[in-house]
Amino acid sequence: MQYMLLIYDNEKYQAQRSDAEKGADYQAYDAFSKEFASAIKGGDALHPSTEAKTVRVRDGKSLITDGPFAETKEQLGGFYAVEAESIEAALAIAAKIPWATSGSIEVRPILKFS
Repeated sequence: MQYMLLIYDNEKYQAQRSDAEKGADYQAYDAFSKEFASAIKGGDALHPSTEAKTVRVRDGKSLITDGPFAETKEQLGGFYAVEAESIEAALAIAAKIPWATSGSIEVRPILKFS
C-alpha cells in the first residue's frame, strides 16, 4: 500500500538556523533517501508558505487568496509518497525523516481509484 508522509515544521525556526545546521539537514535527508530508496515513490520539498496561494470556487467564481488555507504553528514543508507493507511500516519510515525531530510527520494512506 502507498502512504503519503507530509512533513510539517515551523518555517520561522528553520529560517533562523545556521548554514551548517541546514547543511547537516541536507546530508540527513540524502541519507534518508538512500536508506529508503526502494520505498520512496516520489517526494519533494516545498517553497515557503508565503509563496502559496489558496483557491476556492464559490458560485462558479474562483476566489484566490495569498498564503496557506489556515494559520498554524507548523507549515507543510515537503512530502514523500512511499510504498509500505502496513501503516506500522510507514510510521517507522516517517520516524526516520530528519525534521520529525523538530516538527511532525502526518502519515496517511493514499486512496487509489480504479
